[in-house]
Amino acid sequence: MQNFWSLTLFAGLMMATSLMAADDPKNPTKKAFLDAQEAGPDFAVQGEYTGKLGDAGIAVQVIARGSGKFDAVVLPGGLPGAGWDGKGRHALSGATEAGKTTLKGDGGSAVIDGETLTLTWADKKADLKKMIRTSPTIGMKPPAGSKVISVLFDGSNVDAWIPGKMEEGGLMGVGTRTHTKFDSFTLHLEFRTPFMPNATGQARGNSGMYLQDQYECQILDSFGLTGEDNECGGIYKNSRPMTNMCLPPLTWQTYDVEFTGAKFDADGKVTAPGKCTIKHNGVMIHDELELKTTPGGGQADQKPGALFLQDHGDPVRFRNIWVTEK
Repeated sequence: MQNFWSLTLFAGLMMATSLMAADDPKNPTKKAFLDAQEAGPDFAVQGEYTGKLGDAGIAVQVIARGSGKFDAVVLPGGLPGAGWDGKGRHALSGATEAGKTTLKGDGGSAVIDGETLTLTWADKKADLKKMIRTSPTIGMKPPAGSKVISVLFDGSNVDAWIPGKMEEGGLMGVGTRTHTKFDSFTLHLEFRTPFMPNATGQARGNSGMYLQDQYECQILDSFGLTGEDNECGGIYKNSRPMTNMCLPPLTWQTYDVEFTGAKFDADGKVTAPGKCTIKHNGVMIHDELELKTTPGGGQADQKPGALFLQDHGDPVRFRNIWVTEK
């Protein structure tokens, strides 16, 4: 899987896209940054580090917790979707002092200095380098020959949405649903969570992609977490993702969905539930999953419905959204 990722140094992370947003001085947990260059020193530390410990691959995901504090997970084998076996997770925590970040846990320790994380683990030492992963489907267009194509958002207008919410930089905001209702379809959607280092859980970059306005695939800054049904990629109240493929905040991410609508008999009774297969940043996280309706959408009848992007109070942004109907 490693060769499907574009790897760059942190210095090339992002160009500025906006000023800081949702800054409430009375509630620091709601401070949300939309621009990497405005996000402060903690943003430069958080992220993914990878390398080798002896002959084996190893990776560390570092999660900003605000005010110079950090959590981290050590992942034997490599990063999720790129070497990690999905089992071993070892916790570290620490803080930045005098420009150097030190993390400690039961199994070892790590020191971050610039782009390098020096890991001491199992009586071995290794220098891991920061990397930026890019989804292999970023910028993807509808396949040639598709019969029915709905370009839902390309940055030029929000005519396909009720209410359309155009935001800074030609991006779309939350709290909107499509005019069109869809039955069975292929969907491509790109999203970006804000950097909210002081927030935790459901208060950290929360939105939702509601398929047919009734099946929620969670959007959340769940970088470095275990991957539950209420975290990024989870089908809320339905199923956790097979792998937590959430990338660090302010990274553009992708959902690629194959959806089959529910089937009904002549009396309107459901004979087969809706199903979805979803790839998050190019990695399968749900495979032909049978769905149950989830709360928060506009309908719960399993019939064709809109694409709904939930407003949970955080400035999540979207771009390049299209559907091909089956």
